[in-house]
Amino acid sequence: MSDSPATPLTTADGVPLKVSLRRAVRRSKIKAFLLVSPLLLFLVVAFVMPIFEMLWRSVDNPEVSTHLSRTVEALEGWDRESLPGEEVFAALAEDLREGQQARNLGLLSSRLNYEKSGMRSTITRTARGLGALEPPYREALIELNDTWGELDTWKLIQREASPLTISYYLAAVDRQLTPDGEIVRAPESQRLHVTLFWRTLWMSLVITGLTLLLGYPVAFLLASLPLRYSNLLMILVLLPFWTSLLVRTTTWIAILQSQGVLNDLMVAVGVVADDARWQMIHNKTGTIVAMTHILLPFMILPLYSVMKTIPPSYMRAARSLGGRPFLCFRRVYFPLTIPGIAAGGILVFILSIGYYITPALVGGQSGRFITNYIAYHMQTSLNWGLAAAIASILLFVVVVFYLVFNRLIGVDKVKLG
Repeated sequence: MSDSPATPLTTADGVPLKVSLRRAVRRSKIKAFLLVSPLLLFLVVAFVMPIFEMLWRSVDNPEVSTHLSRTVEALEGWDRESLPGEEVFAALAEDLREGQQARNLGLLSSRLNYEKSGMRSTITRTARGLGALEPPYREALIELNDTWGELDTWKLIQREASPLTISYYLAAVDRQLTPDGEIVRAPESQRLHVTLFWRTLWMSLVITGLTLLLGYPVAFLLASLPLRYSNLLMILVLLPFWTSLLVRTTTWIAILQSQGVLNDLMVAVGVVADDARWQMIHNKTGTIVAMTHILLPFMILPLYSVMKTIPPSYMRAARSLGGRPFLCFRRVYFPLTIPGIAAGGILVFILSIGYYITPALVGGQSGRFITNYIAYHMQTSLNWGLAAAIASILLFVVVVFYLVFNRLIGVDKVKLG
């Protein structure tokens, strides 16, 4: 008797069981995706798209190619050794006349002024004087403004005609392009951003170290005390989260200023003379003190969550084996708290490196961060390309820090609770 093939299992509808299972799995995946799709959409709109926009704006350079399109086209084939011919000057006059009528020369003049001081007034004065100009435009424009007779001006226009630029990134690291396209250091009076980057980094590291130094014993106390006492202290740790950041910062101004509470107290007890009060505000000291206080809970909470999981029997066992208290702490307890230290450290460092309000209020000139100058370029100088380049570099620094942290410690070992 020959063996007949096994009959495949089917559902009540006659559909093979394997096909039915695949359909069920597919439907469950679609349902899961639909459930998380609002969150994905929110992340794309509120996180991915702004980052992409920032990165694009840091290299986007449409002003010259858009508002001087005829001039850029006429400059093709220019030898860069002598002033352009009459056709280029005529194209420039036509572009400026059109821009004056459309009232859109502001972006063009600002963009060129970032690269060469005085170009804003040159373009504005030239556009206003075009009504009385007659051919030949080359002599007329040079007579109207000497800047058009400079070879560097035309090299600048030709260079900035590219739709993409690295000028913003060069300015963010105190570099600039020469008229011939070489990268050189900016004038000493314009070298600012590199110093601010280094200041932001080392002050953020100092603040992270101080929060660890102050937060470790507090977290240890919270984890060691009985629950009724630790809950009360935890309320005190969380209390700053219930107070406005602006209120906490201005409170430190009242405490640290020359005529503030702390100086008055030290004068009253004779620590300092009345005419030798300490200057602890509008400098690096004020920024470090205020930000350490504000960011301290972000260090305490990860430490506490890890310390609470360490059984007290570990230390008792170490002591019973003859270990001294400090040795037991160093060899047994401290290594177990490294995940909490890592979590608090990366959290405080990334928060501090991007802080804005506190350095702006208490930092003065010597205690401000690079983030304050991002806001300056966004709100005052309106150089959004430079602001985007600085922010992109700051993002790159944070990503590199995260990768190094993951390489040395491992993100999988970080515990936030």
